[in-house]
Amino acid sequence: MRIRLLLIVSLIVGITVVSYLFALYQVSADRKALKREVVRRSELLAESLDVSLEPLIQSRSHRALKRLVEGFGNRDRLAGVAVYDDRGKVIAVNSNMAQRLKVVPPVVDRAIASDRGAGAFRTIDRSLMHVYALPLHRDQKIEGVLAVFTDATDVSAQSTATWRATFIRILVEMLIIALITLLVVRWAMVGRIAQMAQWLKELRAGNAASQPPPFLPEEDMFKSLTREVTHLGRSLMAARAAAEEEARLREAGESLWTSERLRVFVQSKLEECRLFAVSNREPYEHLHRGKEIVHIVPASGLVTALEPILLACDGTWIAHGAGDADHETVDSQDRLRVPPEEPHYTLRRVWLSKEEVEGYYYGFANEGLWPLCHIAHTRPTFRAEDWTYYQEVNEKFAKTVVEEIEGEEHPVVLVQDYHFALLPKLIKEQAPHCRVAIFWHIPWPNAEAFGICPWQRELLEGLLGADLIGFHIQSHCNNFLESVDRALESRTDWERFAVNRRKHLTLVRPFPISVDFREKQENGNSAALSGSTYIERSALFRELGIEAAFMGVGVDRVDYTKGILERFHGIERFIEKYPSYKGKFTFVQIGAPSRTHIKRYHDLLADVESEADRINWRFQTSAWKPIIFLSRHHSHQEIDRYYRAADLCMVTSLHDGMNLVAKEFVASRDDEQGALILSRFTGASRELRDAVVVNPYDTEQLASAIYFALEMNPDERSARMRRMRRVLKEHNIYRWAANLINELSEIRVEGSTAVKIAQAEYMGR
Repeated sequence: MRIRLLLIVSLIVGITVVSYLFALYQVSADRKALKREVVRRSELLAESLDVSLEPLIQSRSHRALKRLVEGFGNRDRLAGVAVYDDRGKVIAVNSNMAQRLKVVPPVVDRAIASDRGAGAFRTIDRSLMHVYALPLHRDQKIEGVLAVFTDATDVSAQSTATWRATFIRILVEMLIIALITLLVVRWAMVGRIAQMAQWLKELRAGNAASQPPPFLPEEDMFKSLTREVTHLGRSLMAARAAAEEEARLREAGESLWTSERLRVFVQSKLEECRLFAVSNREPYEHLHRGKEIVHIVPASGLVTALEPILLACDGTWIAHGAGDADHETVDSQDRLRVPPEEPHYTLRRVWLSKEEVEGYYYGFANEGLWPLCHIAHTRPTFRAEDWTYYQEVNEKFAKTVVEEIEGEEHPVVLVQDYHFALLPKLIKEQAPHCRVAIFWHIPWPNAEAFGICPWQRELLEGLLGADLIGFHIQSHCNNFLESVDRALESRTDWERFAVNRRKHLTLVRPFPISVDFREKQENGNSAALSGSTYIERSALFRELGIEAAFMGVGVDRVDYTKGILERFHGIERFIEKYPSYKGKFTFVQIGAPSRTHIKRYHDLLADVESEADRINWRFQTSAWKPIIFLSRHHSHQEIDRYYRAADLCMVTSLHDGMNLVAKEFVASRDDEQGALILSRFTGASRELRDAVVVNPYDTEQLASAIYFALEMNPDERSARMRRMRRVLKEHNIYRWAANLINELSEIRVEGSTAVKIAQAEYMGR
């Protein structure tokens, strides 16, 4: 009630002020117009009388002059006429005016002095009049002055009438606007707020739908409220779902990791320790879109993996600011709070020049280390200038990390990937009290292959500055320890999988990364889900402009390690061997262009497009193609449609640390259908043992695997998918993060008494 009263009073005051100003302007304009009309009438009358009066003045016929003045003085709206001599003495005046005229008007003297007509408004006998004086001549000399007195009371009367009408109009407008305001407030605000309150009430009771409240529009003044209410609703539903899931798991004796469980775990493990994550790619990127600045989340499993940890402990994420609007969104210390909708941790951006990005990222990291670590028969390129930039960028990030951890008693730094092999040692040299871990997201090659790198010793020494090094699988850990054994003087403990070099102990552990697995449907609904899968597949084929019955899907960056060309050759051989599937099976390859200004990647993209065209030209019909190549970046929502509609997914990497596409496909299949064809050279093949595991170099095996997956008994296909989903459910991304944080939290910081004793005992064994 108080808000409505305040709104109505504000509107009334505002309307009154505006109406008063408009009325003031209108009255002033009308008054000026009326005065101009009175002046014009006075001047015309004076000029017409001048013709008749001048002969009488010249002949000094005062009697005739008085008769003429008396006759004109009785005209409508004319108050009177008077004639003065050249000294201002009255010669003739009409009778009505004679009684009211006490003194000679000043305009008479002005007219005599200037020898020209003069006028002015004056109040005479309590009446507003316009007095116009016009000189009368005899032999070109002023003989007298004609004064015309025009009644101007209409000017005041009209102004009064205008004010009265304005007051009545304002009063009526206020009443109407107050009524309309009450109705609008009740309809547009009070009603919707009441609906919002009811929706929140049902939400607390667990009865509200998961969709945004339909009664709040997403524009105008409700935009922010809609966003916040929707976010609040989803948070409540997510919290309730998490609590229900935790309760169900406790009842069933299971131990599923969730984001909420990870949050509690991280807080208990790190306690007062601050966490600092370092990566090349940032979790939020700001870009110009026309005149606006928008933020995007780069498509990356790294963001999915690390953000729950940062959210749990209000940490700091240090990354390269690559967005064209990134500079405009940070404070003076190059920091900003994220996520934008509900900030929970800090993003610190590091700025790199174009030359640094070219040398450190595209050069040494992606033309050197990437092919070196992936056994995909692509020769690594090592240039001294790239190595220089790699060192400089690692030093720049080390300086930033040290700045951020300044003042922290127990900082924990989690470095990500092959871009920062030198960073652990650089941090430890400047902050020995800091716990440092690095997770290597790509494979680690055998010692002979790694020995190709001219700077292998520097890279290994940089990595061994960490307290903990993580890889996806055990064989990568073994390869790393063998590389250290061959290149450096150190003590390798194969029982504990640790390296002691210069009295610093580094643990080496496998941490298989995963995805955020969430069960959306119960198993009992699999029949309904299968039906919706068929409908979705048909819809996708219509959008692609083809007719087919079976769909395969591949999702990759266009990279030579992903085995896309080998995959296409397998599909070609499949159609040759099993011609009954011609016109029925279509493979959709979603290929996001990557690093295209590196010649090897640019050429690969052209080869993939050319090979798809060649195979299509060989087999296609007017309504069907065997391969659809979608060469652009797709959102998670777009990709999920293909995952859920496909009969099979092909992951044919020639060498891959893990490959999360395989796990994403399995996680998306709530219907427990679909088959996964998985390369034996991926880390995922160690966990997803119910996939159809293949050698991507074996074209015949690939063709047979496609046929086997399509012809597989539905019950066997469902059983395989169910077992793979159970693996992902138990080993999801939150469990990966928890294992990593748990191992890191157990490390004792160098310099403490406990560590010195432990190292002395270790060295004495």
